[in-house]
Amino acid sequence: MKISYNWLKQFINLDWDAEKTGELLTDLGLEVEGIETYQSIKGGLEGVVVGQVLSCEKHPNADKLKVTKVDLGNGEPVPIVCGAPNVAAGQKVPVATIGTKLYDAEGKEWKIKKGKIRGEESHGMICAEDELGLGNSHDGIMILDADLAVGTPAAEIFDIENDHIFEIGLTPNRADAMSHWGTARDLKAGLLQKDINMELITPSVSNFNVENRLHKIDIEVENSELAPRYCGVTISGVKVDESPTWLQHRLKAIGITPKNNVVDITNYVLHELGQPLHAFDADYIEGNKIEVKTLASGTKFTTLDELERELHKEDLMICDAKKPLCIAGVFGGMNSGVTEKTTSIFLESAYFNPVSVRKTAKRHGLNTDASFRFERGIDPNITEYALKRAALLIKEIAGGHVSSEITDIYPKKIEDFQVFLSFENTKKLIGEELPQDTIKNILTSLDIKINSFTELGVGLTIPAYRNDVQREADVIEEILRVYGYNNIGFTQKLNASIANIDKFSDNNVQNTISNQLVGQGFNEMMANSLTSPEYINLSEQLKTENNVEMLNPLSNDLAVMRQSMLFSGLEAVSYNINRKRADLKLFEFGKTYHQYNSERIENKHLSIITSGNRAKESWKTTQQSSDFFYLKGIVMTILERLGLKKLKTSPIKNDLFSEGISLSLGKTKLVDFGIVKKSVLKHFSISQEVLYADFNWDNVLEYAKHNKVKYKDIPKFPEVRRDFALLLDNAISFEEIHMIAKQTEKQLLKEISLFDVYQGKNLPDGKKSYAVSFTLQDENKTLTDKQIDKIMNKLQHNFENKLGAELR
Repeated sequence: MKISYNWLKQFINLDWDAEKTGELLTDLGLEVEGIETYQSIKGGLEGVVVGQVLSCEKHPNADKLKVTKVDLGNGEPVPIVCGAPNVAAGQKVPVATIGTKLYDAEGKEWKIKKGKIRGEESHGMICAEDELGLGNSHDGIMILDADLAVGTPAAEIFDIENDHIFEIGLTPNRADAMSHWGTARDLKAGLLQKDINMELITPSVSNFNVENRLHKIDIEVENSELAPRYCGVTISGVKVDESPTWLQHRLKAIGITPKNNVVDITNYVLHELGQPLHAFDADYIEGNKIEVKTLASGTKFTTLDELERELHKEDLMICDAKKPLCIAGVFGGMNSGVTEKTTSIFLESAYFNPVSVRKTAKRHGLNTDASFRFERGIDPNITEYALKRAALLIKEIAGGHVSSEITDIYPKKIEDFQVFLSFENTKKLIGEELPQDTIKNILTSLDIKINSFTELGVGLTIPAYRNDVQREADVIEEILRVYGYNNIGFTQKLNASIANIDKFSDNNVQNTISNQLVGQGFNEMMANSLTSPEYINLSEQLKTENNVEMLNPLSNDLAVMRQSMLFSGLEAVSYNINRKRADLKLFEFGKTYHQYNSERIENKHLSIITSGNRAKESWKTTQQSSDFFYLKGIVMTILERLGLKKLKTSPIKNDLFSEGISLSLGKTKLVDFGIVKKSVLKHFSISQEVLYADFNWDNVLEYAKHNKVKYKDIPKFPEVRRDFALLLDNAISFEEIHMIAKQTEKQLLKEISLFDVYQGKNLPDGKKSYAVSFTLQDENKTLTDKQIDKIMNKLQHNFENKLGAELR
């Protein structure tokens, strides 16, 4: 939001510099993000002075140029070559001296330099009005008043507006401050805390009067919930023309391009008081009637930007007896606005339902100054006042006369809010006890009325325009921001508390697994919980009736809450692949959302996605693609890290996978993982294989909490490894070897590993070779060769007898 300092001073006559005022506004919660300077004429005509042409002769080397001698008031006349046809001796003219910076229509800077033009020296430039930014004419140089003193700076002659513009980062709750009046109101309250009592100057409307009643327009509001208050008045005999300079300066300073005097006045009052207004060409209103109502869905309406839009049944419209004229509080329609041919206007001032305006603006992708204010909630009590203010300005600037009574339809007054403020709660929230007189003064400065005062607290009436102050905590926040956050003292003592947090709390376990996955080369992602309803069609197990739908979606792609984590993950995969990042390892902790009859359910998940190569390309290693067994290893390390063992493996029943398995504990499923179906990937334009794991995090966490971790000392005595190369039948599996080995030696045999498999040349048909390692360890003493040999001989014997194995 842009606030002009000169404009602000019309409400509060403050002589502080802009930086100091900006600091106070920031302390009050109206954070000033920057202060810019504004000049109605760029450069401020610095270096331009009044000169007198002493002589004017034809240029010897150019037919259209003249050589002049100009007195600049410093006692030394200078030669200036000029091409203007109207230059003559004796004239007082504006002269840009050497070093002066001028600006073209696009704002590009150019500097006046000493030089020669066709052989004749020129020490400056006699200027036309467009060269100085004072107008558009370039027919000749400007001729100034003959009474002006030579050498007078041009900045002292012409009306140049110099201003400072505050760029305020306004928070959405501060609808009351979305105007110069609202900002001045806050500034006055802040100054009172510095013992500076400034009067708040408000524009007077006491001169408003109805001059005739010859052009009355009837108003009918069909839905007072969508339009709680609606005011209108007719002004006839208006002359639409260019706005006066002062009004143009005000609007240009805050980045608004002037259009014509009537439209400029509505914009002026909007930014002055915060009340949006709209002016209709009264001659375009058929039936001399305004109807505020909704229309049938699908009704076509062309807005000012010449786009034809389809209306929704909840869009509030301003209509005449036959057609729609304007989308209420959002955007005007074609042909109904004010043009240079307009002579009579119907001026509208209203309070529209904030929710209705916000929905309509979002539906049509419109964001205007009016909708910005209406959807945040304006002051319902200045509707008529702002209308009178605008009407008086129109009469003053555009002429005309008020030709109807003001119609004010306000069936149910929007009441002020009643709040009780406890002194004890104020102390608790602020952290310091403020004097009661200070609290009273701050509340009064904020237009908050004190109804009752006791030792315990005060009963308050909050004005309706402060729709963000409806609770006791809101009032305390108002007191604190005006008192000053920086004025609250703090002690030198540092207090800390230790929370009794379960090591199996969701946050702790989540951080543990996140760190583990990051250590394995994964990147955490965070996707939007809102998604497209079309994704439901990719799985028969996802049902449309289980969607949690948005009442006011930003777009169709964000219309429902997700039922599966997979699709948002695939969106991320597709996004990265399209940007040449095909090797992906991603994980996300998030929730899915489901509607079951009247109940809504949230389930937390951990999703893991991997695609492409496992690691970056390197000269030291060969590339390995992510595959099912790689993903399985990742899944198992997570479950093992949480102490979850003795898992039941079953075929996957999720139709989003082409291959995969489910892991469960008892009847509780913990995780589904596998290869994502190509048909699903095709929907996201993904051609490479994608592997996905979906943990039901709620179930995982529940079992992890009840898992008892057992600890034991690391054995002091060394382990011993022995290897067998066994020739076996092809039908024999490593599982059989493992089982026989464990049955043979249960106490000292700690680990059995298969480290090589060979089939092929130099082996008999139907045979294969297994290289198996056996790790032996006694936790109480060092094993002897005799003990080791005895165990290995026993293993060999059992393998030969039970499996028909041979040592190679």
